[in-house]
Amino acid sequence: MKVTPETKKQRLIADLAEARSALLQAALFLPPVAQDTPFLGAWSAHDIVAHLIGWDHANLEAIEAVLAGRLPAFYAAYDPDWRSFNTQLVRQHKQPSLAATLAAAQASHLALLDRLEALPAGDMLRDAGVRSPRGRRVTIGMLLTAEAGDERKHADQIRTFALRF
Repeated sequence: MKVTPETKKQRLIADLAEARSALLQAALFLPPVAQDTPFLGAWSAHDIVAHLIGWDHANLEAIEAVLAGRLPAFYAAYDPDWRSFNTQLVRQHKQPSLAATLAAAQASHLALLDRLEALPAGDMLRDAGVRSPRGRRVTIGMLLTAEAGDERKHADQIRTFALRF
């Protein structure tokens, strides 16, 4: 049975939603003393959630850039593990409490998912000729697959950290 572009699109959207839900649940169930305790380098679970908000906004902008045949702006900020860019995202999007940051992360993710739902399936997977500085093909689907993978990895890291409490 052939998988249609619409089926691929819906699977990607579902994967993004599931990955975000898992991460937010992991962060939500940390005891309050652990929410702002660094465990991933200098990062806490609160910091991880804040950086996701920034990536939602960055990916919303990236969708429009790729559709226009342009490299997403965040590629100009690349360094190993996107350290500088992620640090900037945490500073911009971290709220005073984890609860507020979680709410903002839900809202930013809903905006991303809504934009994806409105996007024609073919556009999500289409090669618009956009290439990263290293020559790698950049598609909307590739960017969002990377986001979902990053969120699953961070959810696992938070769950492992939670075992200490």
